[in-house]
Amino acid sequence: MHAPRCPFLAVLLMLPLVVPLGAAATPAPAAEPVPMETIASQPSWILESPQVRLAVTKVGGQMAPVTFLRDSEKPVQPYHISPWQTEGLTDLPAPVLTALRGDWFCLPFGGNGTEFRQEKHPPHGEVAGAAWSHVDTRHAGGRHTLVLTFEPQVRPGKITKELTLVDGHNAVYSRHLVTGFTGPAPCGHHATLAMPDAAGVFRVSTSPIEFGMTNPSRFSNPAQGEYQSLAIAAPFTDLAHVPLLERGAGAADLTRLPARRGHADLVQVVNKPEGTAWTCATRTDEGWLWYALKDPRVLRSTLLWIENQGRHGSPWNGRNNCLGLEDVTTFFADGLAASAGENLLTRRGIPTALEFSADKPTEIRYIQGVSPVPAGFGKVVAAEFAPGTVTFVAEGGQKVIVPVRHEFLSGAAL
Repeated sequence: MHAPRCPFLAVLLMLPLVVPLGAAATPAPAAEPVPMETIASQPSWILESPQVRLAVTKVGGQMAPVTFLRDSEKPVQPYHISPWQTEGLTDLPAPVLTALRGDWFCLPFGGNGTEFRQEKHPPHGEVAGAAWSHVDTRHAGGRHTLVLTFEPQVRPGKITKELTLVDGHNAVYSRHLVTGFTGPAPCGHHATLAMPDAAGVFRVSTSPIEFGMTNPSRFSNPAQGEYQSLAIAAPFTDLAHVPLLERGAGAADLTRLPARRGHADLVQVVNKPEGTAWTCATRTDEGWLWYALKDPRVLRSTLLWIENQGRHGSPWNGRNNCLGLEDVTTFFADGLAASAGENLLTRRGIPTALEFSADKPTEIRYIQGVSPVPAGFGKVVAAEFAPGTVTFVAEGGQKVIVPVRHEFLSGAAL
């Protein structure tokens, strides 16, 4: 948040300016201005390639809008921007809601309502709702990179965000480097897509999972004007068969969204830790696929936040319609105290927090992208990895080959 003071610069500023007799001082060249735009009320940094244009808010470092396929006849903007952005609200219940949009990095992930070791973090951490600093924007060799930093105060440290676009790829390559931040904490990406109105046109799937579970407590409280449709603390093995709250009502198919308008729900699936994990959402009505790729040994689970106009308190007011596909290591959205201690998942051997060290930086890499798909392409059931490409296979056997440098997740350079 605050750039460290440079001792050399401090000394330099105390020295007298010496100008040769009869010569005028040559002014230093002005720094090139950092491209910024105000989008949906939020000042935002801009990064562009021929295929992708993205905006990142100064407040919260939240990424949206992002235009993929911008050099095609049908550009795609998949991310959600909250509907209250132009209303000038000043009494929002959490700083993260100030910019609420698209994808952002959370540390510590979750509500953080309970203090942990004398630490009291805001929901999704200070990183999600306070001001980031610009460090660099560079363009070289068909690579375009935006570098931002943030220095939390509740638990001191530094987070460096690098977002890179590669010419010819409809993908965003994210790298977060956490230094000086010591101790356990849940963390992850909070990718949030705009939900369509037509029922079932979003086909959602993930790479193979070990198991899934609905939220372990009531996620949406009717006393606060919130309503949920899914059962509480119910295990499942298939997103297409998730227990409902109402007895005898059967199961919900979370691979077909939107559904059950008027409800807000949360479920967590634990990815199998082998290979590269993926999450996909196909817009069958518009002919495109959004995907995310991760190392499941770093981001162990995926949360589905299904917000279908189910919250009626301010600022939601029964109008928010979005789908969070959040790749994380956490215990649901319960925050630091619940994730760092024993819980229902750790008892099953599933880590719900990363251990951060002051001596060794922690690196979290992530990829998000969009690809056009042919008519009839539905739910993704498999992903086939080859050097520099991923082939997504739909349940009907159709395939799309996507150029993406998935090797980046294992530390390869772009």
